[in-house]
Amino acid sequence: MATQSEQVTILVTGGAGYIGSHFVNRYLQKKPFTHRILVIDNLSEGNPEAIENLKVLYGERLIFQRCGIGDAGVTTLLSDYGVSAVVHFAASALVAQSQVEPMLYLRNNVGESLKLLDSMQAAGVKNFVFSSTAAVYGTPNTDLILEDERKSPVNVYGRTKLMVEGMLDLLNERGALSYVTLRYFNAAGADPSGLIGEGHHEETHLIPIILQVANGRRKALKIYGNDYDTPDGTCIRDYIHVNDLADAHIAALEYMCQRPGTGEAFNLGTGHGDSVQAVVSLSCQVTGREIPVDLCGRREGDPPVLVASSDKAQQLLGWKPHYGLEDILKTAWQWEQNRKFCLQAT
Repeated sequence: MATQSEQVTILVTGGAGYIGSHFVNRYLQKKPFTHRILVIDNLSEGNPEAIENLKVLYGERLIFQRCGIGDAGVTTLLSDYGVSAVVHFAASALVAQSQVEPMLYLRNNVGESLKLLDSMQAAGVKNFVFSSTAAVYGTPNTDLILEDERKSPVNVYGRTKLMVEGMLDLLNERGALSYVTLRYFNAAGADPSGLIGEGHHEETHLIPIILQVANGRRKALKIYGNDYDTPDGTCIRDYIHVNDLADAHIAALEYMCQRPGTGEAFNLGTGHGDSVQAVVSLSCQVTGREIPVDLCGRREGDPPVLVASSDKAQQLLGWKPHYGLEDILKTAWQWEQNRKFCLQAT
């Protein structure tokens, strides 16, 4: 058994959620037995089954505490477990909801993150990886977004993420924190093991909704707007496999820990965009099913095109995506047909 001095413990907020659970899996899969993860999640959005399934694989290397990231006991957890870094996934992340409930997003995404940072400072933990979003860019003036592109979010969700980015910049400038911010685009897919996958209580993401239609759980896919200035009129997005995202967080941790005082932001994407209609067409091929579509009006806060340049992440983190859109759809379809939790029928 590893001694206390040999043990490496990182805290993961929102580790029972979609991206968080995939990060937990990949980290424990890749790291030696001296590495362990402490997950905190209040399960307001996360799935306890994801943690249970992973604990079968990793046993005592995966520790779970049901609590909020702003709870008073977080400082004690950080100290008692000797946490060396925090990877922060926990957030409210529904764009449409953020537009009508801005106070909820200010409380959950900004206020609770500030409390987490306060707990870290009290416990002397200075390494922080932040799960941000392409939504901080708003409607960019370029087809391929670089990290220094103007930040002008068009929805409340993106604005709250940018607020947290600002807090990290400030703390880093004052020497209180090392951080890496990861702005990712459209997370999709599932781990090929089938143990974990995308299981939101309220599903709003395009690919799982398409596949739920294909699987008969929904009657039709709603496409919000087909009159955008794009080749087929539907929005274009950069789809990135959730395991590729997880691997980028591992690379970010290593980069930060090797460079005390670092403060960097990276885009995570493939550099290639696919339209909603193109995703529907490829989904029909992958599933062998027809996917009925209802055309609706545009949604507030949806930019026409969001595609990332991930050159910086490839150069500095040594990271690159390995899954293409067809791979994403195949793993997501496998999950949808055999999902372990969050069955949804509407």
